[in-house]
Amino acid sequence: MTFEYMDELERAVIALRDDRDARAVVITAAGEEHFSVGMDLKQLMSGAQTRGGFDAVLDQRLRVLSLIEQLDKPVIATMFGYCLGGGLELPLACHFRLAATEGARIGLPELDLGTVPAWCGTARLTRTVGRAHTLDMILRAKKIDGPTALAIGLVHELHPVAELKAKAVELAEELAAQPPIAVAGVLRAVIGAEHLPLEEALRIERDAVRRCSTSADQIEGMTAFLEKRRPLFSGR
Repeated sequence: MTFEYMDELERAVIALRDDRDARAVVITAAGEEHFSVGMDLKQLMSGAQTRGGFDAVLDQRLRVLSLIEQLDKPVIATMFGYCLGGGLELPLACHFRLAATEGARIGLPELDLGTVPAWCGTARLTRTVGRAHTLDMILRAKKIDGPTALAIGLVHELHPVAELKAKAVELAEELAAQPPIAVAGVLRAVIGAEHLPLEEALRIERDAVRRCSTSADQIEGMTAFLEKRRPLFSGR
């Protein structure tokens, strides 16, 4: 994940954030061999100063992952081959993770390099799989496979690598068919209120309910239910 890659990803995420017609996002990689081994360490060591220094490089990466996590539309990551370092931290910022049944090597092996995960990997992994699994993976520099990732709750589904991207698109199409205002409300309530006191979390949930109550999609959903048909949501 070079400097140029992160620039391009940031532009793409901002464009998706502002695109009302985009209802779901799939983040994948070319081919079927590997997702990503994360940061280009050679470029980091030789060129960080051209980007304002090490902290500026990390700040951008944290900013981009935060933008992904805070999108008001579901983001799905496909995980196959090497998903290491930033190649796991990026999927951790996504709302759904689909992994290959075979061949995946997933981990945060930064201790092998004498350092620690730097793109919020410690926090997001802990919130996803809990403290015990996080410490086991990071302190032992483990690289786990897809079935193990599913067993500890790191990924949502497993599929053969040849089918993985198609399955991610199928899931995106399923999620895109849901009412966008309600989807955004759920994402806001779950992710934005995850660690807030219950009363504050309930306030965010109630705000989401109010937004839906004035929407054409809620009328369509209730009408379709009474008419025993599939709803067709417009995003209004």
